[in-house]
Amino acid sequence: MARLAKCWDDQRDRFGDLVVIGFLFTQVLDGLFTYLGVSVWGPSIEANPIVSSAVAVAGLGVGLSVVKITAIAFGMMLHLRRVHVLLAVLTAIYLAGAILPWAAIFLAR
Repeated sequence: MARLAKCWDDQRDRFGDLVVIGFLFTQVLDGLFTYLGVSVWGPSIEANPIVSSAVAVAGLGVGLSVVKITAIAFGMMLHLRRVHVLLAVLTAIYLAGAILPWAAIFLAR
């Protein structure tokens, strides 16, 4: 029961702060790239089935916002639980799997 009532210590973790800022930046950048890409080339350009489904159901703005807000909320929960290494890995995966492909698409077309 003591684990459920854990008090948050006030120690600042510079690594954790940088990781969460990087995670938030990649989420916002991915959202912007996705919005621009789907606006220009249509919904078939989006490779993520979760994002595609949300956009198909709720529209581009609302669907994409819900997906990105959900991702940010989960990232913040990891940050608050001090699981910064996993958050850093997820940030790297987003950079490699979302940001770089979008950047390549935009530069190639």
